[in-house]
Amino acid sequence: MTISTLSLAVLGLIQQEPRSGYDLRKVFSTTPMGHFSTSPGAIYPALKRLEKNGWIRGSIDNNKALRPRMVYRITAKGLHALKQHLLQTVTQNAVIWRMDDLMLRFAFMDEVAGREYTLKFLQEFLAETKSYLRTLRQYQDQMKGTIPATARLAMENGINNYQMNVRWAERAIKELAKD
Repeated sequence: MTISTLSLAVLGLIQQEPRSGYDLRKVFSTTPMGHFSTSPGAIYPALKRLEKNGWIRGSIDNNKALRPRMVYRITAKGLHALKQHLLQTVTQNAVIWRMDDLMLRFAFMDEVAGREYTLKFLQEFLAETKSYLRTLRQYQDQMKGTIPATARLAMENGINNYQMNVRWAERAIKELAKD
């Protein structure tokens, strides 16, 4: 099952509490989630797709207001789809290309899948990140002296980011294992 990153963000937020399209736009525009989209041209079609899939259900909230609003709630089918997406194995490909998706999965995981699966996710994330870091360092060693300084520095930045992710995952595992 594939869920786009935007749909994952929308579904996860609605799972936390019922929300309208406007509520979602507010979250996206006032938090780091904003880079997923603050555009009504993306959010409202995502809501329609999720509703068409039967993963959320919209209902008019406060129909006596001048402008009644549609509030969306997650369905049992939607909760199942969200949980299945969250429980997917962490792959090296995801570590390289889908870090946003991984962090969203992590953000929603504890509440939806439980601590055991959250720790399993972190262990997989840590292992795949360390593995990719070894590959990057090997490449860096092979290219030593043959690439321009700017390319070398850019490579160092990428390596530093993955090292930071390793430290973060190790700390997260310790913290969550204590609770």
